[in-house]
Amino acid sequence: MVQVLIKALDILELVAQRSGQAVTLTEISNELQLNQATASNIINTMITKGYLEHVGKKKGYRLGLAAYRLTNEVNYEQDLVSAARETMNQLTAQLNESCLLGVLRNQKRYILHAVHSTQDIQVQIRSERNVYETASGRLLIAYLPEKELERLILHNGLPDPELWEGATTKMSLIEALVNIRREGICMTHLKHTHVRGFAVPIFINAAVAAGLSVFLPEYRCSAARQKEIILALRKAATQISQRLG
Repeated sequence: MVQVLIKALDILELVAQRSGQAVTLTEISNELQLNQATASNIINTMITKGYLEHVGKKKGYRLGLAAYRLTNEVNYEQDLVSAARETMNQLTAQLNESCLLGVLRNQKRYILHAVHSTQDIQVQIRSERNVYETASGRLLIAYLPEKELERLILHNGLPDPELWEGATTKMSLIEALVNIRREGICMTHLKHTHVRGFAVPIFINAAVAAGLSVFLPEYRCSAARQKEIILALRKAATQISQRLG
């Protein structure tokens, strides 16, 4: 058990030394002189706990959110948060509704940054959510490459009818994701929580890097209010994307 712990720490240190650049399984095995199967088992456990994240089959692994939390590092994905912070503050000031910056990490939706409204009644924010449950989660998986989407479905299963009524089969899920990508926006209405959510993509060099979303109790979401939110959200996402180049 002590040897496994040492190997896990060695892997964590090696990945941390790359400053955000992904490290492949082959590189980890060669540099640390580990059997690939052993390294893979340790890495998969660290992914489950959030200390590493899988960037892609050929790209490898980098530090996960849990690793940053060990040092109270608040600026995870620092460039992205820095580019979004001012615009998100303006968006919340304009709408007086909470907004968040979300990404996919280990097949879940993680919050990189959130700005809270001053409303007396607000929707509760959790840093980690089921991807099918939130507007930003659905939006982000809509832009996944086919193979990554297959892995996500294999890991998470298909949506529960209570979370996403119209996407409970693989065919209906893919159809729903195609519609989201075509519209460039995801809108959710979770009846069991009485929450409405809106999310749009943020791009870096034509690739979706994150989802910008606004969410609020349904009683504050009239048709006119919905239109206002969508216009403001799209404008904010465009500003952030331009800032990221």
